[in-house]
Amino acid sequence: MTELPPLPFQARREIILSRLEGGSMVLPAAPVQFMGGDSEYRYRPDSELLYATGWAAPNCVAVLRGFADEDRFVLFVPERDARAELWMGPRLDLEEVKERFGADAVHPLRQLAERGPRLIAGGDTVHYRLGASAGCDGVVREALRRGRVQRARRGAGAHVLADPGAVLDRMRVRKDEAEIARMRKAARITVEAFRDALPEVQAGAGEWEVEAALESGFRRRGAGGPAFATIVAAGANACTLHYAANGSRIEADDLVLVDAGAEYGWYAADITRTVPASGQLDGARREAHEVVQQARRAALAACRPGGTVEEVHLEASRAIAGGLVGMGVVAGPVEEVLAEGRHRDFYPHQTSHWLGLDTHDPGLYRGRDGPVRFEPGMVFTVEPGLYFAPGSCPRVPELEGTGIRIEDDVLITDNGAEVLTGGLPVGVGDGG
Repeated sequence: MTELPPLPFQARREIILSRLEGGSMVLPAAPVQFMGGDSEYRYRPDSELLYATGWAAPNCVAVLRGFADEDRFVLFVPERDARAELWMGPRLDLEEVKERFGADAVHPLRQLAERGPRLIAGGDTVHYRLGASAGCDGVVREALRRGRVQRARRGAGAHVLADPGAVLDRMRVRKDEAEIARMRKAARITVEAFRDALPEVQAGAGEWEVEAALESGFRRRGAGGPAFATIVAAGANACTLHYAANGSRIEADDLVLVDAGAEYGWYAADITRTVPASGQLDGARREAHEVVQQARRAALAACRPGGTVEEVHLEASRAIAGGLVGMGVVAGPVEEVLAEGRHRDFYPHQTSHWLGLDTHDPGLYRGRDGPVRFEPGMVFTVEPGLYFAPGSCPRVPELEGTGIRIEDDVLITDNGAEVLTGGLPVGVGDGG
C-alpha cells in the first residue's frame, strides 16, 4: 500500500504566524460529547486545531503568537494521570508532546487560566471564536482586559477580537498535495463501498440496511467512518433534503436517494446517487433522472481554473430549468423560468460546497471584489437535483414523491478538473 505524504503542520503554522502579524490565535479542542449519562460519542477533533497542529484528541488548547520572538507555538495539554488514563487511554507526557507536535513550549492544561492571558495580551488582535470553550472564553476576556491597560501605557496590547477563519479559511480552501492524497483515498473508498452497497437497494430492504452496508464498507477499507450522517431516502423521503432517519422499508416502485461519504485521515468524501429499487426506470421519472444527469454534465463543464461556484450553479440551473420546461412541469421560455426563479420550486439548493476536513468546508464563495475564482487545489461538490414533493407537481403527477440528486467531488487542477468520484456510474439500468 502506498504511504501517504505527511501533512505539513509546521509549514502551515509558519504561514499562520506570518499572517497573524501583531496578533495571536487561540484554538481549543472540541469538547467530548455525551449520550445520556456518561456514554461518549466517538470523538471528532476540532478541524481548525487539527489543521494547524495535528492534535486529534480532546483537552488541548493551542496558542499561536505572531507578535512574539519566542514561544510562538504553545500547547496546553493534560498531564499524565493514571486514573484518567485507565478510562480514557494513555497520554503523552509534556516533553513527548513538545517533541511530537513541534511546540516551542508545552504547559499543563490546568495552568491555562494563569499563563494564557499573559501569552496573548501583548498582541493587538486575538483570533478566537467566542463560545468555543468556556475556559478559553475566560482567558481571552482577561487578555483583552489586560491588553486595554497595556495599550494605554505602552501603545500595544490586545484590543481586537477576530474570527480565526479570517486567517485559516483561505488557507484551508486550497488543498496541498498531502490533503489531496487523503481526499483521493476517501473518494476511492466511498466509490468502492457504493458499488458494494447499491445492490442492497431493492424492494423490501430497510433504508437502514443500505446504510449499514455502506458504513461497514467504509470501515473495512480503512476509513475512520462516515464523514457525515448517511442518507438513504426511499420514495418521498428523498424530497426532504437532510433526511437521515433511514427508518423506512423500500417499496418496489421507489427511487432511492443515497448520499454518503467516507472520512479518511479526517478528510471527507461526499457522493450521492439515486437508483430505482426495481433496477429499471421509465416514463417521466426516467426523464427527470436524465435531466439531473444533464445538469451534472453542464456543471462539470464549468469546473476549471478561473471559474466560480456561481458559474457552476448557473449552468446546472439552466439545464434544470430547460428540463422542467421540456417535461411540462413549468411553462415558458427557459431564460424566463430562470430569471423568475421558478425552477427553484424543484431545485432549492446550491450546486456546490467546499469539501475537505469538513464536509461543508469553510471558505468564501464571494468576496468584496466578486466571486472567488477557482484555483488548482480547490475541492468542492457538484450536486444538482430535482425534488417533487407530494402535491407539488400537478402538471406531471407521476413525478410527485420523487427526489433525485447526483453528487460528485471535483478537484481543480492546473489545466481543468478531476472528478475524484467519477468511477461510480450515474445512469440507471445501463451502467452509464
